[in-house]
Amino acid sequence: MAKTAPPAKASKTAKKATPAKAGKPAKAGKPAKKAGAANETRTTRTTTTSGPSKVPAASKPPKAESHLAMVRRARRINRELAEVYPYAHPELDFRNPFELLVATVLSAQTTDLRVNQTTPALFAAYPTPEDMAAAVPEEMEEIIRPTGFFRAKTKSLLGLAAALRDEFGGEVPGRLEDLVKLPGVGRKTANVVLGNAYGVPGITVDTHFGRLVRRWKWTDEEDPVKVEAVVAEIFPKSEWTMLSHRVVFHGRRICHSRKPACGACPIAPLCPSYGEGETDPEKARKLLKYEMGGYPGQRLSPPADYPGKPAPALGAG
Repeated sequence: MAKTAPPAKASKTAKKATPAKAGKPAKAGKPAKKAGAANETRTTRTTTTSGPSKVPAASKPPKAESHLAMVRRARRINRELAEVYPYAHPELDFRNPFELLVATVLSAQTTDLRVNQTTPALFAAYPTPEDMAAAVPEEMEEIIRPTGFFRAKTKSLLGLAAALRDEFGGEVPGRLEDLVKLPGVGRKTANVVLGNAYGVPGITVDTHFGRLVRRWKWTDEEDPVKVEAVVAEIFPKSEWTMLSHRVVFHGRRICHSRKPACGACPIAPLCPSYGEGETDPEKARKLLKYEMGGYPGQRLSPPADYPGKPAPALGAG
């Protein structure tokens, strides 16, 4: 009897059945607590993101966007811009095709505002191609000096004026193939004249237009002629001229080159480059230019429906 020790075995069995081990299910409650905390965190984040003090993050198009999806997004951008800029127009002052042609040639490497401040004196001195063709180069250079590159521009203006006089009876031709033969006139200038003086649809690929269509991922082409061809495939011909104005307006007012005002952009949800610029709404609003920022526009004689202030004349401030 002394050799047997059944109580010891019984003690081990009892140890396995102690309340401490039976209480292990209490640990199963911990994950539930963590899940609850996670849910609470997600709710808080959602509330913060959608709160009135925050601008919702733009919904970017998928990286593997199909061509059809891109076309639909591009056309929607155009529709949105049409609502934002119903008054979009050429920002050069002109009264006839000849004045528009000359002003567009002068706009190279300068602002439309500076051209508009310079052309009143130019057209007062040379109102017709015949007058301009007979101008004294040095006198014309002095008039257009504020636009920069005045010697090269004088040479171009004298050449195109002479060509209009000698080859087109003093009239600006209404065909692209004729316009591009004139000195200083390329496709961009020709499309400006055709679209705005003759009502012939055209896409004007200037610096702003090319920059924005690449930022919007419509194309990655750098060559203006190739950009024009790509965009022409996306939009019907009837939209080409006004599309050009809307895109240029947006580039000058909101979607700037170095620091776009993303936080004040009406098409931010459609932009795959959202976030390249200032996203804070208050800071972004301070970046707005021309009528969008409450400042004068570029035309001294803007259209009647322009909501901004006319630009000042040269020397007026």
